[in-house]
Amino acid sequence: MRSLINILELSVGEIDELIATANDIIANPAKYAEKCRGKKLATLFFEPSTRTRLSFEAAMYELGGHVLSVSSGNTSSAAKGESVADTAKTVSCYADIIAMRHPKEGAPYVAAMNASIPVINAGDGGHNHPTQTLTDLLTISREKGRLDHMTIGFCGDLKFGRTVHSLIEAMSRYEGVRFVLISPEELKLPSYVKKDVLKAKGIEYLQTTDLESVLPELDILYMTRVQRERFFNEEDYLRLRDSYILTPEKMKLAKADMSVLHPLPRVNEIAVSIDSDPRACYFKQVLNGKYIRMALILKLLEVD
Repeated sequence: MRSLINILELSVGEIDELIATANDIIANPAKYAEKCRGKKLATLFFEPSTRTRLSFEAAMYELGGHVLSVSSGNTSSAAKGESVADTAKTVSCYADIIAMRHPKEGAPYVAAMNASIPVINAGDGGHNHPTQTLTDLLTISREKGRLDHMTIGFCGDLKFGRTVHSLIEAMSRYEGVRFVLISPEELKLPSYVKKDVLKAKGIEYLQTTDLESVLPELDILYMTRVQRERFFNEEDYLRLRDSYILTPEKMKLAKADMSVLHPLPRVNEIAVSIDSDPRACYFKQVLNGKYIRMALILKLLEVD
């Protein structure tokens, strides 16, 4: 039995295999419609979610399985003080696989240590979000035809953005990838990510506060929102929330084939008028999330 808590638990070969399975699901959905018949996915979401929870549930339904759902901590025994470990042991009695989102970093790891079924980390605090990273990798692969030799710009909240941290870790394993880190001083990429990933591997990166100056060199622009829920101080959030707004005017500076990604939800950081630009890939990204989660559920349940 195997769980997925951190993207680095998957080898590059396994990621390539998951992408290949997802592409086959996209091409041949009928082939997969009964693969998880009789299987149950428990979605345990102790933090708000639209895309991640619904994509996991849609993935399991489209594989022919069933879903048991906890959509907030207030509706579960966590509100009575039940531990994550006990919740995991309990849910293992009812389901075949768990997808868990939790505000506390490390909670899905604790669940995996105590569950008797696979656990998928669907986001833990500002720490990790491996299935969003798989979604991002599938999207980049489908848009660019490769995962190597490109320049990726990350823009916005790089301090608390778990999707950013996970994607940097994943992409750092592919050759010729260069990172451009665009953020206010207060929301810079944590020093441990730079030390443990970028500097440790000798990966080229540039830090800047100026989006326009670097737009022309990017193959991928990964926008993020400034996350209100991670701030202790409302004043700091209000001051920083509109630091970067991608507009059609700014898009004129970018390559004709640059792809714009965003893990969503969007607040103000991408103008709605960008949605009709062929370079806008964030709603394709949403759909890709369902397919890659289907592939991951099949892998962890060891369905042929």
